[in-house]
Amino acid sequence: MILIADSGSTKTEWSLIAKDNDIRNFQTIGFNPYFIDSQGIEAELEKNLLPFVNEKQITNVFFYGSGCSSLQKKDIIREPLEGFFRLANVEVEHDLLAAARSLCGTESGIACILGTGSNSCLYNGSEILENVESVGYMFGDEGAGVYIGKALISFYLRNELPLDLRKLFEQKYPFRFNHILDAVYKQAFPNRFLASFSIFLAENISHPFIYQIIADAFDKFFLYQISHYTNYNNQPLSCTGSVGYYYQDILRAVAKKWNVNVKTIEKTPMNGLIKYHTK
Repeated sequence: MILIADSGSTKTEWSLIAKDNDIRNFQTIGFNPYFIDSQGIEAELEKNLLPFVNEKQITNVFFYGSGCSSLQKKDIIREPLEGFFRLANVEVEHDLLAAARSLCGTESGIACILGTGSNSCLYNGSEILENVESVGYMFGDEGAGVYIGKALISFYLRNELPLDLRKLFEQKYPFRFNHILDAVYKQAFPNRFLASFSIFLAENISHPFIYQIIADAFDKFFLYQISHYTNYNNQPLSCTGSVGYYYQDILRAVAKKWNVNVKTIEKTPMNGLIKYHTK
């Protein structure tokens, strides 16, 4: 059996693939090694994954996760996985490689992630050739849920939202100034908190002000990431992630402005990863 994991900062999607290609899916919290340690991963696996799988039957574990860019961070994920799946070969890779393998397979192109966070790479069909660092939600993540959520909150806190949007915002969210600052600066997972406001943006996407927030975020994504790749406007661009998927009309419009051809947009990389690892 093969176990594949696609992990973001918010959640991890798991697919268990049997020899007859029967597939079972599970979900746990996100395992970003910048926000969780090995003990936390062990506790979550024991509670929400191991009761549903027979670890002795699993021969390969392919884990792809945000934050898994260095050997040290990969080990935070690998150690608990190897502890539970003792008979399996365990591979831990960055979620960017997951996006490239899922979207491009064995073909070349630019692969992007636009979910809670954002990232991108130039892929040659087997490995990542170039990667413009996203630098995280504090300094980057242009085009991602955390970026557009932060933009919305910034407009709200500065009293710069149009009055009709401000009323809708306050009807949906009962908290105010101090609660927002506390959630961002004192509570755990501020990136998830900021990204959660993408729901409000999606509900009001027809409002010109909201549309412009998202269009500007995608424009910054192309400015600071995509445009830095070699011959970027001669490469097909594919994207995975909920933000890219739900706002794909805006994404395609911005890509056209940058003279970039968008090939594929998927909500998650899992189907492509299943195809890649069972081929």
